[in-house]
Amino acid sequence: MTDAANPMPEGPADLIETEYEIGQDNIQTRIGPFGVDIHNPVFMVSGLTIIAFVVFTLALQSEAEAIFGWLRPAITSTFDWFFLGAANLFVLLCLVLIVTPLGSVRLGGRDATPDYSYSGWFAMLFAAGMGIGLMFFGVSEPISHYSSSVAEGAGSPDSWAPLAGAPGDPAEARRLGMAATIFHWGLHPWAIYAVVALALALFSYNKGLPLSFRSIFYPVFGERVWGWTGHVIDVLAVFATLFGLATSLGFGAEQANAGLNHLFGLPVTDASKVLLITGITAIALISVVAGLDAGVKRLSEINMILAALLLLFIVAVGPTVAILTGFVNNLIAYAEYLPALSNPFGRDDANFSQGWTSFYWAWWISWSPFVGMFIARVSRGRTVREFMICVLLIPSIVSVFWMTAFGGTAISQIVNDGYQAVVDASLELKLFVMLEALPLAAITSFIGITLVIVFFVTSSDSGSLVIDTITAGGKVDAPVPQRVFWAVFEGLVAIALLLGGGLGALQAAAVSTGLPFTIVLLLGCYALIKGLRAEPR
Repeated sequence: MTDAANPMPEGPADLIETEYEIGQDNIQTRIGPFGVDIHNPVFMVSGLTIIAFVVFTLALQSEAEAIFGWLRPAITSTFDWFFLGAANLFVLLCLVLIVTPLGSVRLGGRDATPDYSYSGWFAMLFAAGMGIGLMFFGVSEPISHYSSSVAEGAGSPDSWAPLAGAPGDPAEARRLGMAATIFHWGLHPWAIYAVVALALALFSYNKGLPLSFRSIFYPVFGERVWGWTGHVIDVLAVFATLFGLATSLGFGAEQANAGLNHLFGLPVTDASKVLLITGITAIALISVVAGLDAGVKRLSEINMILAALLLLFIVAVGPTVAILTGFVNNLIAYAEYLPALSNPFGRDDANFSQGWTSFYWAWWISWSPFVGMFIARVSRGRTVREFMICVLLIPSIVSVFWMTAFGGTAISQIVNDGYQAVVDASLELKLFVMLEALPLAAITSFIGITLVIVFFVTSSDSGSLVIDTITAGGKVDAPVPQRVFWAVFEGLVAIALLLGGGLGALQAAAVSTGLPFTIVLLLGCYALIKGLRAEPR
């Protein structure tokens, strides 16, 4: 049941006895000079479907745009209660695992030791989990929530303000805007990632099953997970990963293009975005060939250094006291508004709960196979409690501080300095317009663009690694050309979605794959608890 990257548990363990061997259904052959080791039919079904999607979207762009324009609001308005309720359950499960005896289970067996240091582990967690998103929404989302909350029409059916806003009250609108932002980037998304990652790690490192999404559901379906039941689960995981990742890559391309236009006058056109995605995907291919340690790990650590420098610069030259005090005040506001923001029923702020929160939860869920498997790959040797605290709480706190520094600085520019340019700028340009009002704007903006690009590369590299593992039947050492194939198609899907409807199409893709996968994850929670209860502690 094991290969070089799926070692047997160290110490007492509750191994699942099965006759299935990793890769037993794989097709191993050569195409020219390249070796192929793919799981049939998962690779063929998912690969051919993605190729057909790219061809359709590029060939019939106007028809695709109409479909995507209808799809996202249709799903979020109908299933908003389902997304919000499911995300709440994921948070509760994570908190329970921290405080109960199940938290003492060690991933990889009782005697396992961590494969990575804390610094390297945190860098990869953060870069894979939210890199591009924090760059894109770090300024734009707090500004959006603040502006809609303080507006005179806040609370009306047409308003986008969270919880009816705070019209005419800038101080409370600021608290509410930051609380709503933290709500979208705090405990809930990281709980989704943590549940998926923990389940994958447990059933691979402790139960001896392949590092594949279907393995999580062995306690539910038994040996059927190696047949079509498992094939469907893995294909859904591939679709969710690819479209969730393409959404983030599309956001990154939009922001990088806007930043390059702001600094160097590069035109903001579809052609320039396509060239940008193509160029960055080519860089990602180099990282793919280099491998996990030489590629993703080094790029993640570079990104952490650049992100930390940019964050410290904002704190130093921005409203320093307001940022530091705002961090505590924003956490208090988050705790105060959390019950109302997470309420799935009887909401009067439909635009916010459906247009913002439902989209986010579907996006995080569609990202969860990618981020979850990547986190599982680098988390062997951690206890469940250590894993949950580090994956759930520490990134959430860092996200809060990031949003406080970037979003809080932008709001201070509006309230204290009357700087309206950051309000009027498009979403993808708000970061650079905020930096424009601070010293060394050209340098910091260039660092911001570099961060977006490197986050783009690490996401593409990590995503192709995860999809390749799924489509190789759980093998983590499949031939490199297969990862190259998926990295190329991640870029092609992002290009197709941008040309076939822009940001709306990107959001529609994430939401449509997130919906069925939410059902899969809820079933996975039951399997996770059942698996943990059988482990020696």
